[in-house]
Amino acid sequence: MSEPRLTRLPQWQALQRHADAIGHKHLRELFAADPQRGERYVLEDVGLYFDYAKQRVDADALRLLRELALACGLPQRVEAMFRGERINTTEQRAVLHVALRAPAGEAILVDGHDVVTDVHAVLERMGAFAERVRSGAWLGHGGQRIRHVVSIGIGGSDLGPVMAYEALRAYSRREMTFHFVSNVDGTDIAEAVHGLDAAETLFIVCSKTFTTLETLANARAARAWCVAALGDEAAVAKHFVAVSTNAAEVAKFGIDTANMFGFWDWVGGRYSMDSAIGLSTMLAIGAEHFRAMLAGFHAMDEHFRHAPLERNLPVLMGLLGIWNNNFLGAASVAVLPYEQYLKRFPAYLQQLTMESNGKRVTRDGAAVDYATGPIYWGEPGTNGQHSFYQLLHQGTRLVPCDFIGFGQSLNPLGDQHDLLLANLIAQGEALAFGKTAEEVRAAGTDAALAPHRTFPGNRPSSTLLAKKLTPHTLGTLIALYEHSVFVQGVIWDIDSFDQWGVELGKQLAKTTIAELTAKNMPTLAHDSSTNALIHRYRQLRDRQTTEGP
Repeated sequence: MSEPRLTRLPQWQALQRHADAIGHKHLRELFAADPQRGERYVLEDVGLYFDYAKQRVDADALRLLRELALACGLPQRVEAMFRGERINTTEQRAVLHVALRAPAGEAILVDGHDVVTDVHAVLERMGAFAERVRSGAWLGHGGQRIRHVVSIGIGGSDLGPVMAYEALRAYSRREMTFHFVSNVDGTDIAEAVHGLDAAETLFIVCSKTFTTLETLANARAARAWCVAALGDEAAVAKHFVAVSTNAAEVAKFGIDTANMFGFWDWVGGRYSMDSAIGLSTMLAIGAEHFRAMLAGFHAMDEHFRHAPLERNLPVLMGLLGIWNNNFLGAASVAVLPYEQYLKRFPAYLQQLTMESNGKRVTRDGAAVDYATGPIYWGEPGTNGQHSFYQLLHQGTRLVPCDFIGFGQSLNPLGDQHDLLLANLIAQGEALAFGKTAEEVRAAGTDAALAPHRTFPGNRPSSTLLAKKLTPHTLGTLIALYEHSVFVQGVIWDIDSFDQWGVELGKQLAKTTIAELTAKNMPTLAHDSSTNALIHRYRQLRDRQTTEGP
């Protein structure tokens, strides 16, 4: 096993020296030294306007970051992904979410097989099914049309679909309701079906293996609810479909395998929302809008693959993330969409970024000696301004921000959209430049209060603007973040496409569930804290049985 080489690269060391040299510079100084900075530190392509002028970089930092990318083999790794090579080395899998949105006729080979043909075959089946449901041709067991859809999944099988549904709700079929269940907490499924008519409800069970613990527990609860309401086991075939590859288990559950939609092991869960996992999205917005979203993904894929590094949106975003994380010491990133429809976008990005790059060893297993994936979080503006922006402006932690906004509202109401975007623009300005003690005192503030009303500024941010939130724009936006995550993973020399950290807790839970459900208290062999928690939980649960709620 080799030692990590990243920090020994001359390009890394040059960046470190440069960060030491300009780290003290305030954004006020950078703008003063370059009055046209706001026009020059902008990149526009694929319908997105990316303003990074308020990032704490200069031309030399950007050049050195690109040189680091070349030294780490970024162009070669990008091509390896698009060629279908097994770049997920710990699982020996190709990484081809880009194939999910490739146009018909384009060929991408995995072991000599063109997977694009397979993708479009599934898309055609999805489109035909969605049209049957949306038109009323698909009827439930009792002959009623479907008016409610409940998607059951977890992780990538939930976060993507629920984010896309919320993001594109303006384009959805409003006479249908959509619900999403992921938590194994029984409250999630109970509340999702509360008030629904089983005769008008369709469940989509999303599990590649059809063995995922949480998803199957919720699916069985939904099945029991449906059968109890309709009084016939045969009803399952008309009220459940599956997104899976396990035909045997799907059939055993009672789902007609003709209504099973598959995907492939080269699709990672957090990259799967544009596969059959997006069936609920297609049901909501229709096949035409779904294909427009895929076209947006593909437009960004092509840009990422072919644009030069200095004009490449995902490369630039990824390298700025490296600069902030590794050279400015920023441990988190706030994603702040000034668009209510994107309210679930930060949560979606949490999985995309943190499951991908939350790694502590390189691809060959050496422990890293540098920071990897930062923490992603956020809320829509302007809500966040009245909660956590206080910390962004005057806290002791450096938190780079991504502001996202749109020139046109999908719900224009007077001047409210102008007010919304005024806040977006003002917050970036305030974070960058702050307000000095001299400015505070000059405004007449009492000397004792001046420190409390002083804003240090020099808080980096980027701003993404697009014309309007459309399915195509959503696709470009998601792909932008997907590829920027990949860029950072390449620099850090980690496998961004496995997720072994998810496994240990799941494995231990299998033992624990047996101990919690055993009729008599078993002999426990955990640590003293875990043993005590198992004892206490059983006592609390059993008291409910004997004492009532």
